[in-house]
Amino acid sequence: MRRALLLLLLIAPPLWAGEPRTLEWPQLIPEGAPVIVPQMTPLHDLSQLSNALAGESGPAAQQQAPDAPVVKALDGQQVKLPGYIVPLEVSEEGRTTEFLLVPYYGACIHVPPPPSNQIVHVFSEIGIKVEELYQPYWIEGPMQVKASSSELAEAGYQMEAEKIYAYELQ
Repeated sequence: MRRALLLLLLIAPPLWAGEPRTLEWPQLIPEGAPVIVPQMTPLHDLSQLSNALAGESGPAAQQQAPDAPVVKALDGQQVKLPGYIVPLEVSEEGRTTEFLLVPYYGACIHVPPPPSNQIVHVFSEIGIKVEELYQPYWIEGPMQVKASSSELAEAGYQMEAEKIYAYELQ
């Protein structure tokens, strides 16, 4: 019995190993790399809203630093990161299971995409309802330092979302 308990303690992960590392967006930028200030100029002229509803026109906004350096040490870490969801696809049920996580509201849609090291491409089995995308969320799961490309932007990181829940100030 004693030997079995000792063996279990040696092979079982410690309780604290299950806690994800809470990240803030600046931690996704390597030390010494330039910090690029977001371009917050709207992509759309809201005074021309009726024209915008008829369809987008003009070239897509240029992403700031689409190949920005990443923090390689984050690869494989269990993390928790807050941000806003930009859907890449939407199911017939109105849920997005593949999306970009970005640090501020409107990125990639209303203002130009941030640098690739400030975008995480997220995959989720459950997803989230599209009508609930106005608020920030916590995303928890394993981080991969792996570039990906979508029609909206280049991302420097990827995550498989194990948990998605509303962000609330504490």
